[in-house]
Amino acid sequence: MSQHSRGVDLETSLGYLLKEAASGLRAAMEGVLRPLGMNISQYACLELLAQRPGLSNSQLARGAFISRQSMNIVMQSLERDGLVVRSAEPPTGRALPTELTELGRRRLEAASAKVKAVEDRMRRDLDAGEQEHLRRLLGACIASLASTAQ
Repeated sequence: MSQHSRGVDLETSLGYLLKEAASGLRAAMEGVLRPLGMNISQYACLELLAQRPGLSNSQLARGAFISRQSMNIVMQSLERDGLVVRSAEPPTGRALPTELTELGRRRLEAASAKVKAVEDRMRRDLDAGEQEHLRRLLGACIASLASTAQ
């Protein structure tokens, strides 16, 4: 019995290929964000706040794929660096609304351009139809995993 018949064949495993692609994307993004004094979690948080104002820390954490505790640390660093501001008092409930500062918007604009360049490089060998097909396939994989997890 060969080793491959007992486990996952890494050369054909979609999960392994996805992880390898995600790892490569993460490394490339870290490489372009580092000179801007930002990490991927900080970038994700700024992007989420710009596109979906009013998200709670829990929602931001889910959107950035990190824990709530990690998001608290990210928010503290963004606030300390002057990229976001939080109200001293919540308008309702316990959630403190967070907003980008002008500096935060400028940093996000620079970071978004760098991240977009990484994504453009990642898909440069795919035509528009292939890119759309890949989006649909990945969406189907995500939906399948979400439906079986419940």
